[in-house]
Amino acid sequence: MGKVRLNNIRLYAYHGCLEEEAKIGSDYRVDMVVEADLSASAHSDSLADTVDYVHLTKIIKEEMAERSKLLEHVAERINQRIFDELPAVNETTVSVSKLNPPLNADCKAVTIELTKNR
Repeated sequence: MGKVRLNNIRLYAYHGCLEEEAKIGSDYRVDMVVEADLSASAHSDSLADTVDYVHLTKIIKEEMAERSKLLEHVAERINQRIFDELPAVNETTVSVSKLNPPLNADCKAVTIELTKNR
């Protein structure tokens, strides 16, 4: 088994329960770890034998562009698409962070993390 990690993908999106969040949007960060058998690609040096991080990034960007009220909903959609499109993946962990959330407090980020197993 091996892991592919994507760290600190920065995006602008329109998630949240408040109407202002749908209009104004906010900065988000997505981190991801996928677990898969990477032994074939370690020997073949072939992109066809591995989990392509470009494909993972495409899924993240597309799902983050679709508005949700809850970050959990976005993370679940990302996890499910990975399983639907990348059969080599056995486990996913997606963290979605809303940077500078609209709280009445000094808070750098709010993060949810969801793990899904095949």
